[in-house]
Amino acid sequence: MTVLTGQTVLVTGANRGMGREYVVQLLDRGAAKVYAAARDTAAIDLVDPRLIALQLDVTDAASVAAAAETASDVSVLINNAGILRGASVLAPDTTGLRAELETNLFGPLAMASAFADRIAERSGAIVNVASVLAWLPIGASYGVSKAAMWSATNSMRLELGPRGVQVMGVYVGLVDTDMASFADAPKSTPQDVVRQVLDGIESGADEVLADDFTRQAWAQLGKPIGGH
Repeated sequence: MTVLTGQTVLVTGANRGMGREYVVQLLDRGAAKVYAAARDTAAIDLVDPRLIALQLDVTDAASVAAAAETASDVSVLINNAGILRGASVLAPDTTGLRAELETNLFGPLAMASAFADRIAERSGAIVNVASVLAWLPIGASYGVSKAAMWSATNSMRLELGPRGVQVMGVYVGLVDTDMASFADAPKSTPQDVVRQVLDGIESGADEVLADDFTRQAWAQLGKPIGGH
């Protein structure tokens, strides 16, 4: 359980969409400092003195190392950055899948590795934003990357939990951001999802299932998947 008031938080992918909303609500909850990390920090509005723009490419080892050096006081890490390619898992050209794995899996793992010791010293938290598509065979290559993140998050929890680190996975369907603009279907608001995630941090939750569709998908785990 990590009360967010007074914490120093790093949010990846903070320049738009869900990332931007994390920054807003963290400041509203009294975070002492928020590192808003993104490849392009130009869109980050530094109107609050507690907000620090941090240039970061989670797929680049040198960039991750530099961020860990700059933001050495972090107690909460929110691995929010992600990309969607949705390529066939059988496509001969694996460029899309590899890009998703680099950003959606290896990036968060690199960040967690770089910050874990300091977060453990502060009994802090690591949040990995995954997707309901970790459990459904409809996300093509994106689902593969999020299923891997689900498994990695559980393994991370087993490793870091004994060191006092809360490791929380976030699972959600469509959210009304640019990433989901392709779909004409009901969507959660970023405000509602982020509120649930921050409530989950403060309550010590292992997982946040942020909408009814996700909760229904979770309830179906272990049942046969279509196909013969």
